[in-house]
Amino acid sequence: MASEEARTKSTGGCRFPTISTVFLSLCMICFLPPASGFFLRSCRISKTNAICKGNNLKTIPQDIPPTATNLDLSKNLIENIQASNVTNLPILSSLNLFHNNISQIESDAFAGLISLQCLDLNHNKLIHLGDGVFNGLRNLTELRLNTNGIKVVSPTAFQSLTRLKYLDISHNKLETIASLRLMLQHMPQLHELVVKGNSLKSFHSWELTNRSLSLATLDLSRNPLNDFRIAADIFPNLTCLTIGDPLSKAPMIWDVRDKTFLKQVSSLDISGLNMALADTDALLQAVNSSLKSLSMNSMKLNLRELVNISCSIPTMSKLELQSNNLKFISSDFLKLCINITELHLEKNFVNKIQKDAFASLQRLRTLSLSHNRLSSVPNGTKNLQSLSKLDLSYNRIKTVGCQDFSNLTKLVELNLQNNSISALKDCLFNNLVRLQALALQFNQIKHLKGAFKTHLPKLQIMHLNGNKLTALLPGEFGGLESLLNLSLHGNEIAKLFNESFVGLTNLLKLDLTSNQITRQGLDTGAFNALTNLLRLDLSINHIKYEDSMALRETPFGKLSSLEELLIPSQHYRLKSHLPVNFLQGLTNLLRFSARNIQVIYLDKDTFKYTPRLEKLDISSNDLGTLSAELFSPLQTLKSLYISRTQIRSLDFLIDANLTKLEFLQARLNQYSVITEHVMNSLPFLQYVDFENNSFSCDCDNAWFLNWTINSKQTQVANAYNFLCNYPDDFKDKKLLDFAITSCSQDNGFICFVSTTSMILFVMVASFSYHFMRWQLYSAYYLFLSWLFDTKQKNKQAPCQYDAFISYNYHDEPWVIGELLPKLEGEQGWRLCLHHRDFEPGKPIIDNITDAIYSSRKTICVISRRYLESEWCSREVQTASLVSAFSPSRLHSFRLFDEQEDVLILVFLEDIPTYLLSPYHRMRKLLKKQTYLSWPRAADQPEVFWEKLRKALQTGNDPFLISTIRWLSDHINACTVVLSIMLF
Repeated sequence: MASEEARTKSTGGCRFPTISTVFLSLCMICFLPPASGFFLRSCRISKTNAICKGNNLKTIPQDIPPTATNLDLSKNLIENIQASNVTNLPILSSLNLFHNNISQIESDAFAGLISLQCLDLNHNKLIHLGDGVFNGLRNLTELRLNTNGIKVVSPTAFQSLTRLKYLDISHNKLETIASLRLMLQHMPQLHELVVKGNSLKSFHSWELTNRSLSLATLDLSRNPLNDFRIAADIFPNLTCLTIGDPLSKAPMIWDVRDKTFLKQVSSLDISGLNMALADTDALLQAVNSSLKSLSMNSMKLNLRELVNISCSIPTMSKLELQSNNLKFISSDFLKLCINITELHLEKNFVNKIQKDAFASLQRLRTLSLSHNRLSSVPNGTKNLQSLSKLDLSYNRIKTVGCQDFSNLTKLVELNLQNNSISALKDCLFNNLVRLQALALQFNQIKHLKGAFKTHLPKLQIMHLNGNKLTALLPGEFGGLESLLNLSLHGNEIAKLFNESFVGLTNLLKLDLTSNQITRQGLDTGAFNALTNLLRLDLSINHIKYEDSMALRETPFGKLSSLEELLIPSQHYRLKSHLPVNFLQGLTNLLRFSARNIQVIYLDKDTFKYTPRLEKLDISSNDLGTLSAELFSPLQTLKSLYISRTQIRSLDFLIDANLTKLEFLQARLNQYSVITEHVMNSLPFLQYVDFENNSFSCDCDNAWFLNWTINSKQTQVANAYNFLCNYPDDFKDKKLLDFAITSCSQDNGFICFVSTTSMILFVMVASFSYHFMRWQLYSAYYLFLSWLFDTKQKNKQAPCQYDAFISYNYHDEPWVIGELLPKLEGEQGWRLCLHHRDFEPGKPIIDNITDAIYSSRKTICVISRRYLESEWCSREVQTASLVSAFSPSRLHSFRLFDEQEDVLILVFLEDIPTYLLSPYHRMRKLLKKQTYLSWPRAADQPEVFWEKLRKALQTGNDPFLISTIRWLSDHINACTVVLSIMLF
């Protein structure tokens, strides 16, 4: 825990939220609406973390989803923060604004961040902290203002920070302790205060406060303090105090009125402190009863005297003496430090240590001599039988002997990294039966010489990376039965043998990155002994297969426990294949990476041996196409990386059935359109990366654009940076700037209208056909007749006849014997009769048409024969119309035109009512209107002929108009024409 806190302080950033805060955030999430979408212009979302780091942003993005709990805006170009910049983030707990250009923060700018706990404003340009700058941050517990150049602090700047526990305002330009008073008066719960690197010249307790503070940690280092006075017990809980400045030239005055004022201090750092020895002694005496850890790095005073004074404190157990230029450590230098259990002597240029320099440190458990100039393991360390941790890294040690560690039987950690050791010996670690961690990386080791064949039974972690090993001989690790993690990356290993890893039955992680292992090395079966291995890294080697044919012996056939396999390459450029059964035996494999191995083909059965695979990376391979069959066995796949694979389409995902896929990276490929079917086939997709593809800015991508903006589940990373490649008019323009309004169609509404219209049309057509089919047929042909009649009128010459006679051939005697003599002989009318006036050889329909349009009137002689003719039946009538009439020859409309009084009806005989029942309109007319009836004129025939004469003369007769209306409305009126056609 202590190391984690130290790391957090030194590197900046916010620590993990407390359990109560997590609970509060979870409660608030329950009442939040879902995020409006995960398309962010300049950020990406990782679970509830919004990451906008290093995107050259000048303002805070406004599209951060309200469900975000962490927002990282570090390393951007933001200059000021306004009240409208950080709204609608009700559960945000951490805001990182590290390394921007922020020079101004408006009052109440953070007022909406009611759940914020950590605010990082390190490395900005805040010179003045104005009134209400942190208003609303009532739950803030951690505030970082490191390296801003702050000079002035408003009295109300910190008034809302009543729950603040950690404040770092170091490396600014605060000059007086009074400026701290303005802050502390509003922070009753402040636990840790860091003000190092300011311009404080004095520290007087009465200027800071007149009450007790809850501070546990106070860092005043790197301030030019020349006067330090405490007159009251204002630090009753202080446990960690850091004070001192390596750049200070004037000595500091120390005046603590009562030694009990610092009675709780257990960790004291006076590195670089310039103070008189007497004052230093007084300082150490003030913490005499509680001190456990003392750091005296980069000291200017007599270090030997300080060590003697400090080591006389009975409670002290840890001593740091770094960067003090101790080239030589004598036998009496640490003779009083009998209670020390942890000693740090790093960065002292030590090149010689006397044999008994550590003789008095019999309780020593941790000794660090790293970053010095030792050429061999010092004799002074050989007899520290209580030592559990020895750090000799970053020295100049060339050889190690069998006696160097022989007495260190309690050693648990040994660090020899970054030396010049060229070879090991089989007796080197003979007695290190408790050793658990061994660091030998970055030496010049070429041979192991059996150093690990029979010893180190409890070793769990060993780093041999960065050496010059060329081969792993059989049984080299036979004595490492407890080893869990072995790092061999960065060597020159080319040869593996069948028993290279025998003995490592409990090994969980093996790193062979950046070696020279070839296919032949895999074919040896060297990995068969690693039955419990979980992670194997073979990245950047020389593994190459000429074809995809199945192997006789698979390299990982016995690794059924393996969960992660990596074989990526960075510099191998020759085309290769992956054998179809390369992964055979890896039944529990969860993660597989074959990035940049230049494979050009993957057989559809490649992954049938890995049914549990969750993460697959085959990026940077010239595959060209991918098939659905290749991925069909991977029903548990959650992450897929297929960038730089030259694929032209993502359609293979439609049938791949990757229903659990959550992450898809498919950058730098050659597809231009992403269809709805592709995205709908991935129901649990949360994050996609399609950057740097050749997008087409047309309606083919309209759905994808709309989905990118409105998706509530899937985040499209860097969508705002997608560029168009087609058509040329949109080349290099942003895809999201393409207007899709012209492409949008309400297909649902169109389908509804079309379907409804079709149903209504079918229903109307069905009813019409069933009940009115004959009327419709006739109406159609009457309309054509009207068109034809209109044309005829334009071409009509003066009428040649006064009347055209229409009759049934059975009534011809009456027409010849009675009608013709009376109308032509006595009255002088010129009549048209078919047997006399029709032109021989001319089609009868043309003769009829010409006769009607050449006559002023048409006289229909109606009898039973006329009505009962088969032509009057609807079926025959319609059929006759269809077969006999053509659009160019229709002529009947003129007979039914209400605007022309052309039709004269003459009933040749009385017709009973029952015979007229089919003709209801005729019956209705006969009841209301008079008509010409030959039988009724038997007693007065002259009256009949006179009325007929008048009918031939008149232009408007109500009776005739009504009759004509009836004929035009009723389909049976065609009988008039059809009866004519009988002739």
